Amino acid sequence: MAHDLDTTVSVVRRAAPNLLSRANVVAAGVGFKVTGGRRTSDLAIVCSVTQKLAEAQLAPADLVPRTFDGIPTDVVQTGRIRAQQSRTARHRPAPGGVSIGHRDITAGTLGCLVRKDGDVLILSNNHVLADSNDARLGDAILQPGPIDGGRFPDDHIANLEAFVPISFARPEPASECATGRVVVAALNAVCAGISSKTRYRTITLQAQENLVDAALARPLNPADLSDEILEIDTIEGVAEADLGTTVKKSGRTTGLTTGEILQVAVTVDVGYGGGRTARFVDQLLAGPMSQGGDSGSAILDDQNRLVGLLFAGSDSTTIINRISHVFSALGVHRRWFE
Repeated sequence: MAHDLDTTVSVVRRAAPNLLSRANVVAAGVGFKVTGGRRTSDLAIVCSVTQKLAEAQLAPADLVPRTFDGIPTDVVQTGRIRAQQSRTARHRPAPGGVSIGHRDITAGTLGCLVRKDGDVLILSNNHVLADSNDARLGDAILQPGPIDGGRFPDDHIANLEAFVPISFARPEPASECATGRVVVAALNAVCAGISSKTRYRTITLQAQENLVDAALARPLNPADLSDEILEIDTIEGVAEADLGTTVKKSGRTTGLTTGEILQVAVTVDVGYGGGRTARFVDQLLAGPMSQGGDSGSAILDDQNRLVGLLFAGSDSTTIINRISHVFSALGVHRRWFE
């Protein structure tokens, strides 16, 4: 039997204190009933829960009744609901998805927490925590990052613990390419003919291949960190992403965004400013789900499993390190209970 909106609103207002007293329920309101994955036109009391669980996993008193005063109920998983906080603000404890950075950079994103030799460490990019190879181990890491107002020593949250050096393409003084030398000779002849002081030369770019742009920071106090990721909640394991995998990230600049793995086994040349370019192989490519400042974000699949580390992109693409490469290179893991 269908119910009108006024009646259903009246019932949900009366039922809300009862429903929110049950473990796992964090909100109750009026919405359309969803059946078989499709929204119907029938009104229902919609209960938001931190996690959808089987009936056997809940105490009888915590089960959401199928109806309340004759109004059908529906249950949706929303995770914990929190007051919205600026990702560029100071957070203590600091979750994944907020601003962080080496004291000499602008800012990137705190990806997530990992473990190494029993210690809890912060995972993000080399160019976020280690200033693209220019930092020294033990350097101060600030949360928020310097461009977001982070200052030493007030916002000093961690010290650089380790990083995987990025191999940048190096120009060599001369090329062995005969065609190149002929072209350059012709250009220089033109320059001389017009009395220009400009001269060209051939070079060979030697690209060393990289797998990851990754680094670790050791917190001054582990209690200053949260193992949750802002708007995503907790990580539920580690997995490999493949073509078509639905992914999401929580980043300092663009917040929570979703996308799809559109390419795998990607080889890509990434610019780091100052004329430096680095080649990365075996990368994942997703669509436009990031902007500058999101570097270091953890990438998760639709089951909240960690699959990658975001480190580069353009207005139309996002480039992601495979998390298996990151863990292998840094010797870390996500096994919390061992």
